[in-house]
Amino acid sequence: MSMLHGRILIVGAGFAGSTVARALAEASHTVQVIDRRAHVGGNAFDEADAHGVLVHRYGPHIFHTNSEKVWEFLSRFTEWRPYEHRVQCVVAGQRYPFPINRNTLNQLYGLNLDEAGAAAFFERVREARDPVRTSEDVVLNSVGRDLYEKFFLHYTRKQWGMEPSQLKAGVAARIPTRTNTDDRYFTDRFQAMPLGGYTRMFQNMLDHPNLTVRTGTDFADLDRSAFSHIVYTGPIDAFYGQCYGALPYRSLRFEHEHVPNVAQYQPVGTVNYPNDHAYTRITEFRHLTGQMHSGTSIVREYPTGEGDPYYPIPRDENEVLLKQYEALAAREENVTFVGRLAQYRYYNMDQVVAAALVAAQRICERLRQ
Repeated sequence: MSMLHGRILIVGAGFAGSTVARALAEASHTVQVIDRRAHVGGNAFDEADAHGVLVHRYGPHIFHTNSEKVWEFLSRFTEWRPYEHRVQCVVAGQRYPFPINRNTLNQLYGLNLDEAGAAAFFERVREARDPVRTSEDVVLNSVGRDLYEKFFLHYTRKQWGMEPSQLKAGVAARIPTRTNTDDRYFTDRFQAMPLGGYTRMFQNMLDHPNLTVRTGTDFADLDRSAFSHIVYTGPIDAFYGQCYGALPYRSLRFEHEHVPNVAQYQPVGTVNYPNDHAYTRITEFRHLTGQMHSGTSIVREYPTGEGDPYYPIPRDENEVLLKQYEALAAREENVTFVGRLAQYRYYNMDQVVAAALVAAQRICERLRQ
């Protein structure tokens, strides 16, 4: 029996849910999107604060991708403001370019290295690790003990609530080390911010005659039998009532502040504080958005073990627990799990969109059978 035009429930209106919803709506399916929050956009939600400055309520979201397919899909729903994110890191009261590059070395150690000299410096100070299993292994193997302790060790302790030696290698592998002077945080082909903000982009994405959206709605309150298929983007362990135990996540607490009559609070979009303060970083939103205003708005991020799930914690024991939930998910005929929380993966935004587009295609194929 064909279910080509079956009613589909999308749980979550962030990147994963909104992308799947739009793709399925365009494939002639009737789609209902719900989100327990009062808005769409998930953690990328942005809005004007009380002073009229566009801020990201759940911390900075910087869009970057090498995928032309993802870029073209999102470009249907927004114009873009070109933006290359830059980060500085405060060590002993001084700001340095981060990720670590040649300028970082020259400023920190009073050197005058060229590119070959920077490569030789890293080779001299690195502590060879074989095999490379943990985040500590990655950093020590790349930049050695002193840079590890100045830039990575304490930041990781704050961000993850554990030692770098307790985290899988992939966490630190996301941060490159450069022998040139490129001070961009990302080097992707496409780097930009939605010109009208993320929320407007999501609203455009969810604007389709085959698609309805209900915010402030909890999945637990709905009758699942009313839908031919469910796309779930929340935590996979929550879907199964944490029957095998809770998958651990790190959360964040945000401290937003408006600074009146200040044109620029800091020289770059984000400044990291690995060794000082309880917060990890400060982001100034006007760098990201290019907005003109008499004042500026910033956010400090405080990692915490309690609160909404933000970051799956990449550890081997968590992978073992995840596989138990994945075994349950594999037996589901009419449920698709996609997104950072549903797949328990430390995905970037573009990776979530790419995974969601693939998921939508597979759902269409399944419902045609």
